[in-house]
Amino acid sequence: MKPSYYITTTLPYVNAEPHIGTALEFVQADVLARFHRLRGEDVVFNTGTDEHGLKIWKQAVLAGMDPKAYCDQFASKFHGLKETLALSYTHFIRTTDPHHVTAAQEFWKRCDANGDIYKARYVVKYCVGCELEKTESELVDGRCPIHPSLEIERRDEENYFFRWSKYQRALLTHYDAHPDFVMPKRRFHEIRTFVEDGLQDFSISRLTDKMPWGIPVPGDDAHVMYVWFDALVNYVSTLGWPSPGDFERFWPGVQIAGKDNLRQQSAMWQAMLASAGLPLSKQIFIHGFITADGQKMSKSLGNVVNPYDLVARYGTDAVRYFLLGGIPSSEDGDFSTAHFEELYTSKLVNGTGNLAARVTAMIEKFAGGAVPEMADDRFATPQFWKTYTDALDSYRFDETVRALERYVASMNQAIDVEAPFKKAKDGADVGPFMAQLAEALRHVGIALLPLVPATAEQILRQLSVDPGSVRIPEATAWGMLPAGHRVVKGDILFPRLPS
Repeated sequence: MKPSYYITTTLPYVNAEPHIGTALEFVQADVLARFHRLRGEDVVFNTGTDEHGLKIWKQAVLAGMDPKAYCDQFASKFHGLKETLALSYTHFIRTTDPHHVTAAQEFWKRCDANGDIYKARYVVKYCVGCELEKTESELVDGRCPIHPSLEIERRDEENYFFRWSKYQRALLTHYDAHPDFVMPKRRFHEIRTFVEDGLQDFSISRLTDKMPWGIPVPGDDAHVMYVWFDALVNYVSTLGWPSPGDFERFWPGVQIAGKDNLRQQSAMWQAMLASAGLPLSKQIFIHGFITADGQKMSKSLGNVVNPYDLVARYGTDAVRYFLLGGIPSSEDGDFSTAHFEELYTSKLVNGTGNLAARVTAMIEKFAGGAVPEMADDRFATPQFWKTYTDALDSYRFDETVRALERYVASMNQAIDVEAPFKKAKDGADVGPFMAQLAEALRHVGIALLPLVPATAEQILRQLSVDPGSVRIPEATAWGMLPAGHRVVKGDILFPRLPS
């Protein structure tokens, strides 16, 4: 049986259109899924939509719509990103799916049976935008710093609570035993400090007569589940839990989340798993936010970057490349049209695109479209692959792109230095150099497969290599193109932007 790998995004909340931050998380997860398939692993890649809670209920009421119908229209927009961004996810779960509802209720029952759920009255400050309780120290001028336009609400009601405080020591022990549990390190330090300062039990239900849009609490129809308690269960319900099968094969898995999800993913969810008697997550990667021209994106400013619009203008692979190479992998980054177009021109048009055109044209001209006898590697290919795989294994997508750009640049530079057009005109044998270029271009194509799959497949087909047959590490060995292997010129990979 093949090794298994499970990667999941968080589930976007369906109260707004998809934005570039959603695309960033989806594409990062997709790269990992494709990379692990190249390693010959069976992969489950999960995403979906989070559809319960007060924000959805309020907006559905304002729109005069049934909440499920309201969710349906937004869920289709997130699901549509699969084609638009060339995503390869295998599972798309909605928290309104019947199986998820059943799984969430079973999860509740197991936590309850473990003595970790109780009912109490409480008064708390609450951010509807985060769907989280807020302490005074977390507020800035009385408002949530993530959702400053929203008024902080005061809650005073009887709810069910989860005994989060019970799991402080267990979480810290797990963190000690797994020093790479949260990546990058500074996010791990951040959540560890938060847990060390003490955990307070949190509310996990809402009164049905005040907010009916949620999963009913088992045995108490007067309450529905708090949206976070419900939504987090998707990571196991999508695998068929509580049935074994895929759950036993693929869980625990890797989770990708934004920095505003650090607490929920790496502390709340982990305590819930422990309470239900399930293994904790394998690893959690936390990425940053994307601003637009140096400003936080917001509807009021009109600067929200829509991935559908971006792909329509520049193409899927150009957008994927920017999200991976133009945005820091684990820190905040900025989108601007100027930055995007500069990267597109310098790295795709003049870099990878120019290289593929030069190599295939020269092999056709100087070698009759067939790879000559293979020569030794001159491009430090083993070191390139080590840097590439090390970067992906540690979620440094931008460094993966930089490694590939250096490899491409070394090939373009070698062509400039060797000047094969001039040497061939003078009667010199350029065959060995053509073989080196063809083989190195094969490595470029393979390395691009997780990043920009359509471009990668086009390059590999120009080299008469079946993209579906490629596997790491066998395919990354030098000298895999035999003498006589056919190479054909193809269409331009990246057209120049109009001036």
